[in-house]
Amino acid sequence: MRCNYACGSSEHLMARRQFLGTLATGGTMLGGLTTLARPVASAELAKQQKRVLVFNMHGGLSQLESWDPKPNTPTGGPFRAISTSVPGMQICELLPETAKQMHRLAIVRSVNTKEGDHGKGAYMMLTGRKQTPAADFPRIGAVAAKALAPEEGGLPGHIQITAGGGGRANDAAYLGPKYAGLLMGNGQPPQNSARPDAVTQAADEQRNAMRKAANERFLSRRRTAMTDAYTYSYEQAQQLMAQRDIFDVTKESEQDQARYGKRDIGRHCLLARRLLEKGITYVQVSHSNYDSHNENFIFHNEQLGEFDHPFATIVSDLADRGMLESTLIVVLSEFGRTPNINHLFGRDHWGNAWSVLVGGARIQPGAIIGKTNDQGTAVVDREVDHAHLFHTYLQAVGVDTSKSFDIDGRPIPIADPAYGAIKELLV
Repeated sequence: MRCNYACGSSEHLMARRQFLGTLATGGTMLGGLTTLARPVASAELAKQQKRVLVFNMHGGLSQLESWDPKPNTPTGGPFRAISTSVPGMQICELLPETAKQMHRLAIVRSVNTKEGDHGKGAYMMLTGRKQTPAADFPRIGAVAAKALAPEEGGLPGHIQITAGGGGRANDAAYLGPKYAGLLMGNGQPPQNSARPDAVTQAADEQRNAMRKAANERFLSRRRTAMTDAYTYSYEQAQQLMAQRDIFDVTKESEQDQARYGKRDIGRHCLLARRLLEKGITYVQVSHSNYDSHNENFIFHNEQLGEFDHPFATIVSDLADRGMLESTLIVVLSEFGRTPNINHLFGRDHWGNAWSVLVGGARIQPGAIIGKTNDQGTAVVDREVDHAHLFHTYLQAVGVDTSKSFDIDGRPIPIADPAYGAIKELLV
């Protein structure tokens, strides 16, 4: 279904892909693009194969049509609340398959970021900090890749799956391009990752050998952090080409492809599972657009109807494969939607009382954190924000968020030191 969005923000006039170090055991580490050292703690995390899977519900998922329904109230809308696999926990009837998996997941119902701007809200939720002209901070995918991905793997540690995606994201800030997200879409290997038919393997090997020799001669006299970054990028691309089948969802069985479904979100969930199984540290799946200023209920019926089954399937599959205890799952947006229903039968931007879904890793299964009032207009218990959540995500996969990055001699905290994790959510 098509919609003329009433928001009019610049984020909706740009391409979706545009919408969008190492931890120190003693508090410090080396700076620069190629000299950032991996400490023992991070190497141990890599051995444990910690992973992060984020679902980014672009546009602003309504908490009232998902994780915090308020049926039979002036703000509640037409949908019922249904029981889940956790006694006493209810979610919206638009998520019947997810309801069966809630014993593996948890809900934070008391998020208040006080932000209703798409760009600023997305930045806050993915960096754990407010946007400011004074500094740029890496998104959680870059931080996770830096902290958790094995150096010797050769594959990107940070992949974002979006419809029609391609290229690299500019989201690693001071961690450098090595940890920037690789954008993928449509369940296919990365663009331009196959050797052209006109170039034989022997010819390709010869020209790469010549390139390497020329690079080494140049670098012996003019090596800089920037040249190292270019060299790393090229060499990673070569390794990616050699392993491109990892990114091809058609290599999965026909039965699994049918279970996940043929829609984009189904293929993307199956691809996410495949990437996590193959050792990718951070995978982010985008599903949009939830910016339902008009016909909110029709849009959420359709959007969550697409999302529910494949999401429940990947949660179940990760659990069945013994991966859920080492994989953090997060379902977030840049904000929620207003309890008030506007004259277009829509809900507008709302950062004051909304919800985030989490599960896996060290997350307490079946937990409900916080509470909103009877009509969902305000948080009345255990208010948290983007910074608390950022600490919680990283601590759930074993990252000590009290540590700092040392960037060219300047310590920069991994997460906002004025905040901490939601301790009762962690086990």
